[in-house]
Amino acid sequence: MSFLPHELIVDNFAGGGGTSTGLEQAFGRPVDIAINHDPKALAMHRINHPETKHYCESVWDIDPIEVTGNQPVGLVWLSPDCKHFSKAKGGKPLDKKIRGLAWVGLRWAAKTRPRVIMLENVVEFQTWGPLRRGKPVKSKVGQTYRKWLKQLTELGYEVETKTLRACNFGAPTIRERFFLIARRDGLKIQWPDMTHADPVLIDAKNGKLKPWRTAAECIDWSIECPSIFNRSRPLKPATMTRIAKGLDKFVINSENPFIVPLTPKADSESDLVAPVMTECANASSPRSMPADSPLRTICAQVKGGHHAIIVSYLSKLRNNCIGQGVDEPLHTITSSGGHFAEVRAFLIAYYGNEKDGNSLTEPLRTIPTRDRFGLVTVNHQQYQITDIGFRMLQPVELFKAQGFPDSYVYDRGIDDHGNEIRLTKTEQNRMVGNSVSPYMSRALVEANFKHELAYRGAA
Repeated sequence: MSFLPHELIVDNFAGGGGTSTGLEQAFGRPVDIAINHDPKALAMHRINHPETKHYCESVWDIDPIEVTGNQPVGLVWLSPDCKHFSKAKGGKPLDKKIRGLAWVGLRWAAKTRPRVIMLENVVEFQTWGPLRRGKPVKSKVGQTYRKWLKQLTELGYEVETKTLRACNFGAPTIRERFFLIARRDGLKIQWPDMTHADPVLIDAKNGKLKPWRTAAECIDWSIECPSIFNRSRPLKPATMTRIAKGLDKFVINSENPFIVPLTPKADSESDLVAPVMTECANASSPRSMPADSPLRTICAQVKGGHHAIIVSYLSKLRNNCIGQGVDEPLHTITSSGGHFAEVRAFLIAYYGNEKDGNSLTEPLRTIPTRDRFGLVTVNHQQYQITDIGFRMLQPVELFKAQGFPDSYVYDRGIDDHGNEIRLTKTEQNRMVGNSVSPYMSRALVEANFKHELAYRGAA
C-alpha cells in the first residue's frame, strides 16, 4: 500500500538519489519532485527515478509554490551541503553561502506548509554560527542554528532532533548523522527502533537485534589486488607505513584475523595468471594451480591441502589512520570517495622449516621488500605472509556499503535532454559520498508515516 497518495513528496538537495531510494521504498511510490544544482548528480537520479519530476537548478532559484502547483505537501526532505560544517573539512575558510543553505527549509515551510519536514546533516550542523574571516566565532557557536530552529517552531512546527548511525539500521557503514524531524499536523514525532547492533552487545548476542553488517560483504574479492612490490610507480612511504601498521594490527597480532577463501573468476586468459592457488600440505613438492582449477580438488586433500587465503583490512588514506578490520561496518564515506583502500595479505601454510624474513620480535614499521615477515595463526594452523596486495575500493563496493540496492545504476545517467551519459569514477565517488543512506530515509519515513494509518482508522 502506498502512502501520501494525495500529498507531494519533495527531495531537496536530491543528489544521486540515496534519500529518494529510501523514501520510495517506504512510501511504495515515486518521489514527486527532486531538486539539485549538479547536472551529473541529477542525471544519476533521473535514470534511477524516472517517474520523478526533476529540477536541475539551485534550490534558491526554485519557487516552491510554482513547482508544487499549490498542491498539498506531505514531506519535504532537506540534505544541505555539509562540507562547511564537517570536521573533515580541514583548515580552509568556510563559505557563508553554503553554510546558509538550510535556510531554504524555512522558505518551503512558509510557502507550502508541508506537514512534515526532515533534515539530514553532519552532527556539527548544530554548531552553525557566525563567521569572521572564514572562521567560526567561538563565542557564538550554535547561534545561527538556534535562530533557525526558533523560526521553524514559530511557523507552527514541533521539532525533535537525534543523532543516528546507519549501521544500527541495516547499512554496512557506521555513517553517523544528525537528523531533524518537524511536524505541524499534531501527530507525535516517531524515531525508528534500532534493528542492528554491535555484535558484542547482549541484544545482538541473544538475537533481539541483528549484528552489524560488515565491510567484508561489500568487497568484490574477484577484483585484482596488485602487489605493493615492484610497482612502476611505488607507493608513497606514508602509505607503506600505514599498510604495515594495519597488517600488524589486523593480521599478524590479531587474535582472530578475518579470512575468506581465494575464489577468483576465470573468464579470460588474463584471469589464469593470477592469483595462483597454492597447496601447502606436508608434501615434498607443493603444487600450484591456475586460478581456473576447481577449488574442491584442492580442499579434498587428506592432509589439509591448504589453498591460499586472504586476510584483509581497509585503510582510510587520511592523517594517521591505519585502517579498520573488514569484519566491522565501513567508516563514513566522504564526497571525495577515494579514501578507502583494501589491503590483502596473501598467505601460505607454514610448517616451521621456511626461512623467516623480517624479525617477528620487532614492531612492523615499514615494508622494504617482498621478504616474508609475518606469521598468522588461523584455526591453530600457522600461515606466512608471502605477498601484500593493495587497491582502492571501487564505486560498486562503496554504493553497497552505503546501502544502495544492487540494482542501482551509478555508472551512467540521463541528462535533461533525455540522452544517456557516462559518469566517471570521480563523479560516482562524489555521488555516493554525498548521499544519504537509503536505510536511514526509509526508517525515518516508516516510523513517522505508517502510524498515520492507525490514526486515520485504516489499520
